[in-house]
Amino acid sequence: MTVQKAIASRWSSRMAFILASTAAAVGLGNIWKFPYITGENGGGAFVLVYLLCIAAIGIPIMMAEIIIGRRGRHSPGIAARKVALESGRSSTWQLTGWVGMATGFLVLSFYAVIAGWAAAYVYEAASGHFVGQDVATIKSMFGSLVSSPARLTFWHAVILIGVTLVVGKGLKDGLERTVRWMLPIMVALLVAIAIYAAMIGDFGAALSFMFAPNFADLTLNGVLLALGHAFFSLGLASGVVIMYGAYLPRETSVVQTTLWVAMADTVVALLAGFAIFPIVFGSQLTPEAGPGLIFQTLPIAFSGMPGGVFVGTLFFVMLVIAAFTSAIAMIESAVAFLQEKFDWGRWRATITAVLTLWLLGQLTIYSFAGAAWTQLDWRVPGKTLASWFDVIDYATGSILLPLGGLLLAIFSGWVMTRSASQDELDTHPMIFRLWLWMVRWFAPVVIVIIFLQLIGVF
Repeated sequence: MTVQKAIASRWSSRMAFILASTAAAVGLGNIWKFPYITGENGGGAFVLVYLLCIAAIGIPIMMAEIIIGRRGRHSPGIAARKVALESGRSSTWQLTGWVGMATGFLVLSFYAVIAGWAAAYVYEAASGHFVGQDVATIKSMFGSLVSSPARLTFWHAVILIGVTLVVGKGLKDGLERTVRWMLPIMVALLVAIAIYAAMIGDFGAALSFMFAPNFADLTLNGVLLALGHAFFSLGLASGVVIMYGAYLPRETSVVQTTLWVAMADTVVALLAGFAIFPIVFGSQLTPEAGPGLIFQTLPIAFSGMPGGVFVGTLFFVMLVIAAFTSAIAMIESAVAFLQEKFDWGRWRATITAVLTLWLLGQLTIYSFAGAAWTQLDWRVPGKTLASWFDVIDYATGSILLPLGGLLLAIFSGWVMTRSASQDELDTHPMIFRLWLWMVRWFAPVVIVIIFLQLIGVF
């Protein structure tokens, strides 16, 4: 491999990095998954375990990714190779970066499709199509959307065109400028909807559902779920943090910056619960996990509530922003790699990456539509993979993300020299020793446990 020129771009400030990293981490999963799994796994007991896991796993791994990116100053695979060689290790360790970058790209191939659902629902809500509809009709509307390749392809393309226009402009004029106004708008909308939900919904029931500590409901599986969500909610092992770390100025504190991102991500996840569940319980509806909660249960609630058209539209605008800011982050490492590898301009690299994503996205689109060529019957421990979407989802969520996390922990704890990591973290010796113990011993063991649970070993 030829030696590529180090990335020259930098975030304009620490706040720019915090905004961008928080925007990347806050996505569809924060809006529906965190509130739901909290309520189903012991409420406040689950939140406590989740926060401990953020501190013990999420923050140390995020620090590891940032210092790899900043030390390497390249896209993830090349950055890991450079750091490994600098540390006197085999270049094979570059796999750490490549796994993350590939994982993020594959996740984005279906994530952008689901972001298209949210964009479609902005139109549906603003047009008043939910008003006065019964449960069966609204569920039928969702089924009609996901079973239509033409409609899914259109909205998928809308998202990817937006991604192209932002990422093609580069770091400061594209990504940084976009998240500087998109993230505050998203948070403002979330706060406004949460206040509205508290006023017209059942806020007490929502609080009880999410936070009433019930340790009897906190099973071993719930603890593992908290571990997994804490790890993945920060956008780790997907190439994003290494890539964003490559743009981080040398004088910026990695420790302080990581703590701010982790806190902001957790606050947004909690706000999502305050925005969603008072409405659900106030409408006497039963919360459901996954897309059903957002795309079926909430539209039913919006259909009969005061100002439902306006509030429903704002909610799905907020959801699109959350998905979009994650999408522009997940594609950045692939774009940077194409620029480094082939010496391409920014626009050419962006368009190539987006077109590749569009093609991969067809696997998900036609899987939802039930096309015969996407249907499978592959057996893996604990489940059957019935479509190509299931394969991609399983490969990324159950194999590549845990593998990437394990490689990151081993790389930063054992491959990267102690002097290099200490130089990059530039913190109190006691904090450094604690971090080093976490990534060398604690994180690898926990990640292996998560992996075994995901593949159905227990």
